Amino acid sequence: MVRINGEEKKVQGMKLTEYLEAEGYRQETIAIECNEEILSKSEYDKKILQDGDVLEIVNFVGGGR
Repeated sequence: MVRINGEEKKVQGMKLTEYLEAEGYRQETIAIECNEEILSKSEYDKKILQDGDVLEIVNFVGGGR
């Protein structure tokens, strides 16, 4: 199982970019921490999700005053 934003998911073996596309994330507007390390966007396509991985995906939104 892979823990993503606090939820256990059965996505091990999947490329991170495949997961992001399937979930509708736009890579231009997110940052990802994997196992307490920030991933650079160039690593997204190389990262294969492994059993025990812990990811936090943060979506940036515009706005304000």
